[in-house]
Amino acid sequence: MSAASRQVRPAAVADDPVARARAVAPLISAAAGRIEHDRALPADLLAAIHDARLVRALLPRAIGGDEATPETYCRMMEVIAAADASTAWCIGQASGCSMAAAYVAPEVARRIWGPADASLAWGAVGPDQVAEVVDGGYRVTGTWQFASGGRHATWFGGHCRVRERDGTMRTNADGSPHERTMLFPREAISMTEAWQVIGLRGTGSDTYSVTGLFVPQAFTVRRDRDEERQALGHGPLYRFTTTHLYASGFASVALGIARGMLDSFVALANAKTPWSTTRMLRDSPVLQSGLAQAEGRWRAARAGLHQALRDSWDDVAAGHAMTTDQKVAIRLASTFATHQAKEVADFAWAEAGATAIFESQPFERRFRDIHAVTQQIQARRTHFETVGQHLMGLTPHPRFL
Repeated sequence: MSAASRQVRPAAVADDPVARARAVAPLISAAAGRIEHDRALPADLLAAIHDARLVRALLPRAIGGDEATPETYCRMMEVIAAADASTAWCIGQASGCSMAAAYVAPEVARRIWGPADASLAWGAVGPDQVAEVVDGGYRVTGTWQFASGGRHATWFGGHCRVRERDGTMRTNADGSPHERTMLFPREAISMTEAWQVIGLRGTGSDTYSVTGLFVPQAFTVRRDRDEERQALGHGPLYRFTTTHLYASGFASVALGIARGMLDSFVALANAKTPWSTTRMLRDSPVLQSGLAQAEGRWRAARAGLHQALRDSWDDVAAGHAMTTDQKVAIRLASTFATHQAKEVADFAWAEAGATAIFESQPFERRFRDIHAVTQQIQARRTHFETVGQHLMGLTPHPRFL
């Protein structure tokens, strides 16, 4: 989109991530086949995504972000996921990573996220990623998996355990391993293609490594720690943790996939007469009832997620810290929404019959995508155990909230 066309966009669209997502959604949907085949987002679509600032919803306004409310962010993610889940997943991962901007100095944040096409990716932490304390920063060695969006990321992060100068490993006050995230430019990494999977193929969630890389202290963060939030991190959004935005954002990916499948099923039912019958699919009382129940599950799960986010936002916007009750509510709503969305998608898949198995139809890829979503850490059913512990008056581990 040209600078001239940006100038004539209505202000409401320019300021609303959801409206911008709706504007780009047809392009995303049209590219879905290419995205899956190439296991990456194509350059022309990336240009449109960056032009619409869809990766900037959770960035501070001071560096060109929206600082959107979590509910607005989730509505945006849902729109994108209904068009293509892999695109939404890449945007969701980069958006969660971008909250690190609240934990670095403004000049560092501008260095990383200043360019219009900026995108940060990082992978899961493990026991073998180590940052050794040296003068001015750290010497980093490690390999990280699951770098969603890594094929187009401009910066990478590495979650590391910290080794002190005397060879001991740094620990927290409770004795647990201390973790710090190192930030480094794309040219510093070595990438290994390792993303041959059943669903979310277009995320290109490959594996990357660095060996003996020096990372200055200023380009390191300890996420989600109030004492480490810096000048750009004083807005209400940054009283939420990255975990809250990952959990609710990825739940919204599941809701978007289910919405797309359910809408596609309704369109199919209004056109299909199953083999060996003379009655259109839409005229089956059993399917009518099933559709109503699936729609009800989807609406209830979505409403519960949005309400949990809205309730927490109202409190933090008034200057309060998030309570454990609020953190538990987000965890419950996110996990519940993900699994309810899968049930809705499974209904659409099953009732579409043999039509659903063809790659040319709008079910097969979405079916695989949503089942990949449920395997991610934010969707683990053990989160229900964490919530149950809190409801029983016990103390769940804060890492899972």
